[in-house]
Amino acid sequence: MSAQVALATSSPPLSTAKVLAALRKAVPVIRSRAADLDARSAFPAEDVDFLAQIGALEVMAGDTPSPRELMEALRLVGRANLSLGRIFEGHVNGARLIAWHGSAEQRRTLDADLAAGKVLGVWNTEPAPGVTIAQGGLRGAKSYATGAGHIDIAVVTAATSEGKQMVLAHASDPARADPSAWRVRGMRATVSGTYDLTGLPVNAATRLGAPGDYECEPRFSAGAWRFTAVQLGGVEHVLTLLRDHLAASPAGQDPIHRARFGKALAAARSAYLWVREAADRAEAPNAGPETISFVLMTRGVVEEAGLAVMEAAARSVGTRAFFVDNPLDQACRDLALYLRQPVPDQALDRAAAAFLAQDAWADDPLW
Repeated sequence: MSAQVALATSSPPLSTAKVLAALRKAVPVIRSRAADLDARSAFPAEDVDFLAQIGALEVMAGDTPSPRELMEALRLVGRANLSLGRIFEGHVNGARLIAWHGSAEQRRTLDADLAAGKVLGVWNTEPAPGVTIAQGGLRGAKSYATGAGHIDIAVVTAATSEGKQMVLAHASDPARADPSAWRVRGMRATVSGTYDLTGLPVNAATRLGAPGDYECEPRFSAGAWRFTAVQLGGVEHVLTLLRDHLAASPAGQDPIHRARFGKALAAARSAYLWVREAADRAEAPNAGPETISFVLMTRGVVEEAGLAVMEAAARSVGTRAFFVDNPLDQACRDLALYLRQPVPDQALDRAAAAFLAQDAWADDPLW
């Protein structure tokens, strides 16, 4: 992957403003390739290379962007192609984990890898019996491994008696990847198959942090704001397709359709405001337990917005929305799957319990 962008990364790093401008300009181009990638369940290598060429993989994975700039980048990529957005978010997450928990040498290597256009990811989900460490190496496999066989480095977790241990694993070996395990209706281009880690080394260079660091709070739960930003981009894409349909058809003159669109618009914009504040709170140096509650609530708000927008599109566009050549079909399939994040009901319950325990209208940090 990185070899294809060696020339592009030899130039001076771009500013966050220039990266965002390049992303905004590229959204239609990236989107134009999404249907073919979906049909072939193909990894978006050309689009990932583009993110490297404009400096997005390096700049947005570092400490340069503000929370709102990072949110905008995640949102724009998600609006262009949710599969690419998932890969990009995993890359940012992997870089953050190395920056937070890595040794000085690992952080220097990270800087060089980002400059070279290497792609990172984070793999935690696994089939039984799970991943363990034995005789100086990993044993087991990861499932739902985004970009398995295509990305360069994955931060993987392995069970130990003291907690989950993070390990940096070589992730681009196609012989270890099984893409056939990713038999899904949406998000096909993430190629999130299984990946056999058995035999990959665990040593001073690859062991990342200490056992338990992966789930260190508030970063672990509050970091979910990043995938809500990608989801938000997907919500806005569906809303845009609905708007285009109504603006170009007699349905746009029907007050019932307009009212339905108005409710969907309000839900999407409300989600945007929640994600924006979640980003500010989660990235603040003094982020505390109340930040977790706010981000957990944000997860539910974005999910509800996504469901509302997809339902509005289905009802207003009708049967045509379900034809494979209609952009709404893929947009909704991808969004419906990406909204399926772990334990959504538990996340909402935890958030509601926190808001009930505090008076959010009495100068409480939750509000």
